[in-house]
Amino acid sequence: MPYSAASDRPRDRIHALLVVCVLAVVSLIIAFLGASPARVSATELLGDPRTPGDAAFIASHRGGGATAPENTLAAVSGALAGGFDYVEVDVALTADGHPVLMHDAKVDRTTNGSGRLDSLTLAEVRALDAGSWFDPSFAGTRVPTLVEFLDLLAQSGGRAIIELKGEWDAAAADRALAEVTSRDLASRVAIASFDARSLALSAAASDVVPLLLILKHLPKDVVTATQQAGARGIIVDRKAVLARPEVVDALHAEGTRVVVYTLNKDAQWDAVTALGVDGIVTDDPHTLSEWQSASAEER
Repeated sequence: MPYSAASDRPRDRIHALLVVCVLAVVSLIIAFLGASPARVSATELLGDPRTPGDAAFIASHRGGGATAPENTLAAVSGALAGGFDYVEVDVALTADGHPVLMHDAKVDRTTNGSGRLDSLTLAEVRALDAGSWFDPSFAGTRVPTLVEFLDLLAQSGGRAIIELKGEWDAAAADRALAEVTSRDLASRVAIASFDARSLALSAAASDVVPLLLILKHLPKDVVTATQQAGARGIIVDRKAVLARPEVVDALHAEGTRVVVYTLNKDAQWDAVTALGVDGIVTDDPHTLSEWQSASAEER
């Protein structure tokens, strides 16, 4: 068939239309990605990396359990009022899938009840007294929900490290992370866990809220392990860091941070501060704060 310019015009118009459609789709994708919030960086969350001798940030352990019943709103309120950098709390699921503040697998130690938390419904947990064991003045204190904690945190302007305890599923992680992001707390809350699966579920639920990997022992290649977990840093046992102090610089070089748990004595604070760790989890934030101030004056 001889060439005809006229015969190609419909084809050219179709091709041009397809190009326009593809470009429109690409533009929408770019616009969507550009509008999506960026993942919170380690610096936004935990500050610049420390150098040896710098004061580490203070994380009040279990919501401030030295002055009030641990993992209760009374403890959290006290820690937030004290002006400490972070409040650290533990969150686990009830039998009907509600996240509440609780460290132990059983409720026996910190309430007047007994049995595993994951065998009790939210209504049963809320009926427990979580304060009398600490002091009679706290009688009637309830086990708080994650929502109550986040509401308090949002109002205070404070920051938090939330450790996920026990077994979590995708639906529970989705709901918990949605509560964080709906309060615009992504830059003020880190999700932490010993369990890589819980961190993976959290990462799938939100690509914005930062993660911290908790370690009792350091793997041989801690940098790669941290990166594979998608974490902004590690929370690690003091002895593990002191045995391998070089990991602090190695992690800093990769843009991640090092937090050490749970230190309550000045000799321990001094040893890790000399390494340049970024944060210290403690049961005694008031004394640690005073110790840091005194150390700064001596320098």
